[in-house]
Amino acid sequence: MSSCTFFGHRDCPASIKSSIRSEIISLIENQNADRFYVGNHGFFDAHVLSVLKELSNLYPHIQYAVVLNRMPDTQLFHASILPEGIELVHPRFSISWRNRWMIDHSDFVVAYITRSFGGAYQFTELAKRKQKKVIYIK
Repeated sequence: MSSCTFFGHRDCPASIKSSIRSEIISLIENQNADRFYVGNHGFFDAHVLSVLKELSNLYPHIQYAVVLNRMPDTQLFHASILPEGIELVHPRFSISWRNRWMIDHSDFVVAYITRSFGGAYQFTELAKRKQKKVIYIK
């Protein structure tokens, strides 16, 4: 079995959801992906989470989690995790630390990148350097 994480720009359009869905189905059916990690910042993460919720009904064996970068002041997401050790990280660096954790715990990275700067780009490049299989969607 394998795992996957996602990186994409905060401002992605809703039209990307069909591409996200197709790629997740492909990973489940062709790569035996059964664990998915997603952040909780911006539209891309929200679209991924929406698709994972939907697909968990069709593929009940998959697991997904929203990986938090800090303990929220309000209600937790369903299936959220707070990586062990992040409580020791200064808040300024917690998103970067969380993103590295997601890369380290994944075999695949699905990325929506439209520009060569910003966090999504930076962590997709890191995933490539760590020899993770990166899949770009448009």
